[in-house]
Amino acid sequence: MKKYIFILMTCALSQIACNDFLDLDESEYQTTYYQFSDFERVKLVATGVYGFVQDGFSDVEGTMIDAATDDAVYAWNTNNIKKFYDGSWSSINLIDERWNHLYSAIRASNYFLENCPADFPASIYLETYKERMDQLRNFPLEIRALRAYFHFDLLKRYNNIVIADRTYSIKEVNNLTPSSYDETVEWIVKECDEIIPGLPVSYKNTPNAEMGRVTKGMVMALKSRVLLYAASPLNNPANDRNKWLRAAKAAKEVIDLNVYKIVDEDITNNENAQGLIFGKRNGSDNSFERANFPIGFEREQGNSGICPSQNLVEAFDMKNGDPFDWENEEHRKRIMQEIHRDPRFAKTVFYNGSQLKGQTIESFVTGKNGLPKEGASPTSYYLRKHLRAETSLVAGSETSFAHVFPLFRYAEIWLNYAEALAEAMQDGDYKGSEQGIDYTISPAEAVNVIRARSGMPPLPAMDYRNFIQRLRNERRVELAFEGHRFWDIRRWKIGNQTNKVYGLRILLKPDGTFENGKILVQDRVWNDKMYFYPINAHELFKNENLNQNTGW
Repeated sequence: MKKYIFILMTCALSQIACNDFLDLDESEYQTTYYQFSDFERVKLVATGVYGFVQDGFSDVEGTMIDAATDDAVYAWNTNNIKKFYDGSWSSINLIDERWNHLYSAIRASNYFLENCPADFPASIYLETYKERMDQLRNFPLEIRALRAYFHFDLLKRYNNIVIADRTYSIKEVNNLTPSSYDETVEWIVKECDEIIPGLPVSYKNTPNAEMGRVTKGMVMALKSRVLLYAASPLNNPANDRNKWLRAAKAAKEVIDLNVYKIVDEDITNNENAQGLIFGKRNGSDNSFERANFPIGFEREQGNSGICPSQNLVEAFDMKNGDPFDWENEEHRKRIMQEIHRDPRFAKTVFYNGSQLKGQTIESFVTGKNGLPKEGASPTSYYLRKHLRAETSLVAGSETSFAHVFPLFRYAEIWLNYAEALAEAMQDGDYKGSEQGIDYTISPAEAVNVIRARSGMPPLPAMDYRNFIQRLRNERRVELAFEGHRFWDIRRWKIGNQTNKVYGLRILLKPDGTFENGKILVQDRVWNDKMYFYPINAHELFKNENLNQNTGW
């Protein structure tokens, strides 16, 4: 059975990772000496660092961050996810507050890196000695990669952050000076460049075949994402072409690694997916299904949760490749006909007439899963992606399954490449050599690789501006509900274009057909200060060197 280095977390492991290592309990089991005294204990501490990696199933207020984008709404208006867009968000009324969590993760990383031994000579005669030493040499590279990942999670939220490349005393912590966005990017990229050569591309051929561990591809993918964000309008107001070229090169290097594949496969909850670069695997559980099965399913155990928007539904092209147009009568008639839509639509969204567990979803008004039923989807759509449909929530026959959330996958890399090269060249069809790098795949060809995998025709020839819009749309549908849209809205600086969220009002007519009407579900508050998070006022009080982000 494949083992996952970070899934069997216990409270004890979390305590090891989060402990204040400046003031350790000097009992035998809490001393640094004890924790790093043999291989298994070292691995336990490393596993504790992995425990800080969060998936996207319920990472903000018990739900997905996508509910704070124009891709979805949350079925219940009591959920605090609304802080993102109801005008109440502030430095003293926080949401998705990760400052302490991520710096605790970084501190646990530094603690490991500063104490991990290079060898255990006393175990040289063990049969597993060589295998253990191979892992031991790899652990510091893995933990450095996670430390870089945690820094990026801070950076994309808080803009100017403190680079914590070692442990600090309490006195030092409260006097540290933050680095600029660009300085932090360069530090992360340098870390990635130093780590990449020493990591394996896979652990499949190792004795324990451990999955879910940091690989060469994961670090290269992190570098690709970091440089893409750094080149984007939010962080590159001068539109420095070289930043886009660096991002294109980083993505091309992952493609040239020739390890991953774009094939027709399930992309989530699939630990063997050929396009999965790095993911978080959770143990068997049915909480995600309980939170997101449509209301009225599983003897009323479904809670609706994430409800995809009409905005997202319209982002899926017609099957012939034409963009969906609400004003086109034929498109409106076929909006929920799978045969006429991008195949990814039906894999992402449950709609009125969809089948789930042998039952037909009735999201029309007065339907068994529709309004005015309390908790019914305000948009008439329900989430399909990530759900394990075979899950049973019925008391006495409950079933649970493992879930794998993709944190980095190959499709993102191709889209990163297409965007970065197109923005650098202002040309979606560009192929050529720049700064010694051969770009043998054009941006349009890169996007079409993704479309072909899903059975969609290639994009037609078009000018740069239209290509960028189609590329952004492709990214939206391909990576839906994988945590990207929230950050893409910010790095592209399109927040004021995303505050109106629509749904459908579906009426059952006497002849058994349906009448669909587009409705405004939410008109959200948007302010440009929301491109970055506010830094907790308490942190500003503790360290006067920190800078609050503009507008907060």
